[in-house]
Amino acid sequence: MTPRSPTWSERLWADVEPTFQAILAHPFVTGLTDGTLDPDVFSHYVAQDVHYLRDYARALAIVAAKAPSLTDTAMFARHAAEVHDVELALHDELLPALGLDAATVGGARVAPTTQAYTSYLIATTYGGSFADGLAAILPCYWIYARVGTALLERGSPDPRFRRWIDSYGGDDFAATVAQVIALTDRVGLNLDPAEEAVARAHFVTTARYEWMFFDAAYRLEDWPV
Repeated sequence: MTPRSPTWSERLWADVEPTFQAILAHPFVTGLTDGTLDPDVFSHYVAQDVHYLRDYARALAIVAAKAPSLTDTAMFARHAAEVHDVELALHDELLPALGLDAATVGGARVAPTTQAYTSYLIATTYGGSFADGLAAILPCYWIYARVGTALLERGSPDPRFRRWIDSYGGDDFAATVAQVIALTDRVGLNLDPAEEAVARAHFVTTARYEWMFFDAAYRLEDWPV
């Protein structure tokens, strides 16, 4: 029997598997499951994530506008709305548990890595093709789902961390990500080698930004000057 050729998503993931393993090994992530993560670090992460998600929703809306079918447009438009309805609702639960309020988080300065990552997303989705934008936004979906699944098996002694893990490791989020991966594979069938190479480079870059985002939070990153 002739071996099945890997799908585009499988080829993409192969490029970032080392990055994903580095994320799983990062002390921010391991600290979630063993309960050793400094709550101030987690608070800093949550504050930066609020800023990130606001621009991620905008990036999703741009991708929706460029989608090849009305069904795909509707999916990404729905996901953009769910950033507010679902993910920011998670923050509404976490903020009081962390001793924070929305005004404090909203007024927090956007850290360098957050600014760089979101700027890259907006520039790529706006200036690139649909495939470019899809590849750029995909790591946020996919890596969080894979991290959530991995950490769900380990659990956490801290209920605040466990709430975060449960959200990204749950079946609902997995189903959402599966839809985007299925679309990714369909899009990959129609890309010529040059288009595929450009889109793949965006995927690898934003996967690296995912590691950098965790690392920046762990370091309580701020502007040096």
